[in-house]
Amino acid sequence: MVARVFIDGEAGTTGLQIRERLAMRRDLELISIPDESRKDPAARAEHLNMADVAILCLPDTAAKESVALIENDTTRVIDASSAHRVAPDWAYGFAEIDADQGDIIAAAMRVTNPGCWPQGLIASVRPLIAAELLPADIAVNYHGISGYSGGGKGMIADYEGRGNEANVFAPYALGFNHKHLPEMTEYTLLESAPLFTPTVGNYYKGMLTVLPLNLSGLEQVPTGEQLHAALADHFAGSTDGFVEVAPLEALERADDLDPQALNDTNKLRLHVFANDARAQAAVIAVYDNLGKGASGAAVQNLNLMLGVDQTTSLAA
Repeated sequence: MVARVFIDGEAGTTGLQIRERLAMRRDLELISIPDESRKDPAARAEHLNMADVAILCLPDTAAKESVALIENDTTRVIDASSAHRVAPDWAYGFAEIDADQGDIIAAAMRVTNPGCWPQGLIASVRPLIAAELLPADIAVNYHGISGYSGGGKGMIADYEGRGNEANVFAPYALGFNHKHLPEMTEYTLLESAPLFTPTVGNYYKGMLTVLPLNLSGLEQVPTGEQLHAALADHFAGSTDGFVEVAPLEALERADDLDPQALNDTNKLRLHVFANDARAQAAVIAVYDNLGKGASGAAVQNLNLMLGVDQTTSLAA
């Protein structure tokens, strides 16, 4: 059976990437609104209700409007916005966070795609809390760098317009109230939001996130080997998943600690570094903010919902 897929917002950065990934699929029929009707609620409603799966690549308010336009009980939804990230009755679309999450996504009518920044933090800290190596009340700092494509068309135009004069390292969200914080707190198992300081770099895509851990104040101080083993064990249980854990090595620097190292793939790679004598460690995640961080995750979720191999149309 051919599934009808409607990408609401297909002209945006994420929508274009999803469409490109799905273009050659014979098990799908991509249905589109003519350019002149994309903002027409009646046309959107018609396409939303004729789709087997609607993928929303829209601002939060418009995504909520699209969901409200669905009048049947058959159209399934993947929302790539942040509108429903912590909403009840929406499955969280990070298939690897737990062993059964893929099955939850596969059975869901409503799936919320995870944000790019939250995925690095969730992958780094959730398994460590679940393994009781970190307490849920630990105070967490989280930072990193992402390509400017994560800011959408406006930021892309700004950076590409300024070329080499664009800021090569631009911290933002300096009011410490980023919209991803509720999602980060909900799915990491943390009791309180992290101190989150994201940065944009002067390159198109790819991201690297850092979770530094000062472990000296814990009652039981885990070693680097224990942290690494807990992460490796957790993600080994995600059959056909895209999260991998690099070998534990004592390094001062490494070439694969490059935010662009996994561009054009759906991988997320975790690295653990530790100094047991100092009771300090860091978990570093590398992935493509437009791949596993956005369009790749949406396609992975679509595959799960349609019951096909979740790696279909995705480069590992």
